[in-house]
Amino acid sequence: MSRRRHPAAPRLLAFALLLWAATVMAPVSAWAWGPNAQRLIASRAVETLSPDVRPFFEANREFIGRHVTDPLTAIQASPRTEAHNHMLYLDTYGKFPFDALPRNYRAALAKFGRARLESSGLLPWQIGLFSERLTEAFRAGNWEQARILAAALAGYVAQAHDPFNTTENFDGRLSGQPGVSLRFSSTLVDRYSLFFPMRPNDAVFLSDPTDHAFENCLNAHSWLENILLADRRARSGLGDYTDDYYDRFYNQAGATLIRQLSDAATDVGSYWLTSWINAGRPALPRQ
Repeated sequence: MSRRRHPAAPRLLAFALLLWAATVMAPVSAWAWGPNAQRLIASRAVETLSPDVRPFFEANREFIGRHVTDPLTAIQASPRTEAHNHMLYLDTYGKFPFDALPRNYRAALAKFGRARLESSGLLPWQIGLFSERLTEAFRAGNWEQARILAAALAGYVAQAHDPFNTTENFDGRLSGQPGVSLRFSSTLVDRYSLFFPMRPNDAVFLSDPTDHAFENCLNAHSWLENILLADRRARSGLGDYTDDYYDRFYNQAGATLIRQLSDAATDVGSYWLTSWINAGRPALPRQ
C-alpha cells in the first residue's frame, strides 16, 4: 500500500530549502564581526599574554591581523562546507540555557544527526578543533603553521562573542530589523572604535576549550534582546539610518559592544595560552 503524502509536505520542503539557501548565501557579515573588529580583537589579545608567550605573538601581530579574517574568506570560497562553522543558532534548541543541546559532539550527533547540527551551526566544536590543532603545531615546533592557526583560531573565538552568531535572527529580519547585525557588529566599530575604552583581562588557562566556547556563545546570546531594543529605540522617529541613529545606537548599545570585544580579546589570548600550555610549554621563537 502506498503511503499518502502529507498535504503540507511540499510547503515544508520548500520552506526548508529556502532556509538552507538563506543560510549558505547570506553575506559574510551575517556570521561575524566586521574585519576591523576582528583585527581589533586579535591585536588587543596579544596584550593579554604573559611574558613567556607574548614575544612570539608580538612579533607576529601584523601577520595575525592580516589573517584573522581568513575564516571569513573561507565562507566566500566554500559557503556550503564552511558557513556552519561560524555560528551556533542556540534558539533552535529550545529556551535558555538550551540544555537540549549536548556539548559533547558525539552525543549531540547521536541525538540530532549531522544535518540538524550543521544547519544550526558548529562554532564551539570548530573552536575546540582549532585549539587542538594549534596545540599540535606548538608541540611539533611548526611555527609557520602555528601562527596561521593562531590567526584562524582568533577569528573563530571572536565570532563566538558576537550575539548575532548565536541566533536564527542573525540578520534581524525575523524581528523586522534587517541589517541590525551589520550595524552593531561592523558599522559601530568602524565609526567609534577610536573611542573604545577596551580593557581585556589577562589571559588564563582554559580547562575545556570547547565547553568554554559554548559558554561564550551562551553569554553573547544573552545580550541579543538588549541590542535589538537599542536598535528600535535608536531608529524611533527617524526615516533612515542617519548619523543621529548611529549616535543613539552607540549610546544605548556601545557598552555591550565594548564588553563583547574586550571579552573576545581576553578569550583569544586565553585560547593561545591554553594551546601553548597543553603543548608542554615549548620555547617559542621571538619572530
